[in-house]
Amino acid sequence: MASFLNTFFFGIYPYICLAIMILGSIFRYEREPYTWRSGSSQLLRRRQFLIGSNLFHAGILFLFLGHFVGLLTPHWAYEPFISAPAKQMLAIVAGSIAGVVCLVGLTILLHRRLYDPRIRVTSTFSDVAILIILWVQLVLGLLTVPFSLAHSDGSVMLRLSEWAQRIVTLRGDAAELVAGLAWPYQIHLVLGLTIFLLFPFSRLVHIWSAPVRYLWRPGYQIVRSRRAGSGGHAQTPAE
Repeated sequence: MASFLNTFFFGIYPYICLAIMILGSIFRYEREPYTWRSGSSQLLRRRQFLIGSNLFHAGILFLFLGHFVGLLTPHWAYEPFISAPAKQMLAIVAGSIAGVVCLVGLTILLHRRLYDPRIRVTSTFSDVAILIILWVQLVLGLLTVPFSLAHSDGSVMLRLSEWAQRIVTLRGDAAELVAGLAWPYQIHLVLGLTIFLLFPFSRLVHIWSAPVRYLWRPGYQIVRSRRAGSGGHAQTPAE
């Protein structure tokens, strides 16, 4: 039974979650475009929202990029520049700082959503559920730090990286790399995959709509003149 569960959760479940995330996002965008939003409650308790949101987004972006690059970069690509133990220590230090920052911000957001009656009444079940799941996931990630420090040779990091790379390259022998790892790693992986599974059914879909185009838009926008009926145009700096 243990072998079956390991194969399912770390060899089959990743593909189920990724497929549902991609296909579910496309289906939701096509069938329910008006639900494609972040559902912000910024107008209520604005100061607390800005503090929590900025901390959360800064931390989560760093963690996502760190996990993406750290797990999917082959060992041979960075070995000439940094050793596996040094890379693991860098990941522990940087990830711990980003994780704490993200956790503080998410705690603020979760507190205002649960304890402000006006925000709570406008929140859906999925709004609260996804925040709680993300909070638990951050705590689990921080719990892996002592276990990583106990393996300072970078061996666990290399196993996790190889697992992720085998999943991406559709290799069927990925699950064996996760067998025997400490429970925080395994639960952290399963819950992380579950977040992908829940992605198209929550407000997280707004990530696909990140305004990347603003990075290269023109410095000026063409708008109508303030003079009524003039039909003229004026250029104003883009905000």
